[in-house]
Amino acid sequence: MLKVQEKINRYRRRNGSATRTAAADKKKENKMNILVLNGSPRPQGSTAQMVAAFKEGAESAGNTVNVVDVCRKKIAGCLACEHCHRVEPRVCVQKDDMFEIYALMEEADMLVLASPIYYHNISGQLKCAIDRFYANATQPNVPPRLKKVAMILSSGSPDMYTGALFSMEGDFMDYLQLENMGVFTAYGKQNGSPEKLAELRAFGASL
Repeated sequence: MLKVQEKINRYRRRNGSATRTAAADKKKENKMNILVLNGSPRPQGSTAQMVAAFKEGAESAGNTVNVVDVCRKKIAGCLACEHCHRVEPRVCVQKDDMFEIYALMEEADMLVLASPIYYHNISGQLKCAIDRFYANATQPNVPPRLKKVAMILSSGSPDMYTGALFSMEGDFMDYLQLENMGVFTAYGKQNGSPEKLAELRAFGASL
């Protein structure tokens, strides 16, 4: 099994997201609608800072970025009732703030999952939202425009990303067949550092 950092580096090499330049991508005519789900409960925390830097860079390149702070939303966990598959296809029986995300997903070309690492995985609030994807993002009924995915992760220590990477690869790359655009991590003193925020800003600007 690959070590966590080796996996992260492999993801970046796969599509060259670590080396692409904003100047080269400026040639692209079609800009994207990007949906960021921020799973941090801290509005001024390290994850939020990285999301803000990414958003600044992506918008500077002409993309549209919508950030949803899932911890500020009322999103219940999946009930496994199968209403969205057997009664009303792609319609969740729970009428809560997840419908805001469903609407944004239908218009999104790229999904960015941002989270602090709690117990070697993404936050529970973000996991609730992802579980609710069962209503509108299962094969073959993936939102038609959604083609790309990336992750932004913050932790106190290195090599804490196994659970998050398992979801990234299994749920989004393999199952939903989304193109990996990179996994960006910060731990310890990297959190909030000018260098790390510049990295996220450059990534956004390269899209």
